[in-house]
Amino acid sequence: MFSHVMVGADDIDAAKAFYDAIFAAIGGPAAIVDDKGRLIYIHNGALFMVSRPIDGNPACHANGGTIGFAMASPEQADAWHAAGVAAGGATCEDPPGIRESGFGKLYLAYLRDPAGNKLCALHRAG
Repeated sequence: MFSHVMVGADDIDAAKAFYDAIFAAIGGPAAIVDDKGRLIYIHNGALFMVSRPIDGNPACHANGGTIGFAMASPEQADAWHAAGVAAGGATCEDPPGIRESGFGKLYLAYLRDPAGNKLCALHRAG
């Protein structure tokens, strides 16, 4: 359904340190930086990008928005979360763990990136 996801960041160096760390934690490569300075991550057939806002205004996060990343296991979600915190992100929501939902048991770990974008590592348990 989606071709890509792009988030904004004013500090591309901080964004690169953060996203390189969380993608490395799940076996992904470091960013490709294009000629406009945008960060491009390609992993498991998906495309995730980070860019300074094109309109020149400050970057801001979506209030109520969350970007979810599929994880192979709870351990991978924990490694992703730890790498994000170590690279300048902030934990948010409840601590990583299993949540009961209408979709069954989900292992979730939430982070905010250095620009405030909310991210979630999700593993469908059992």
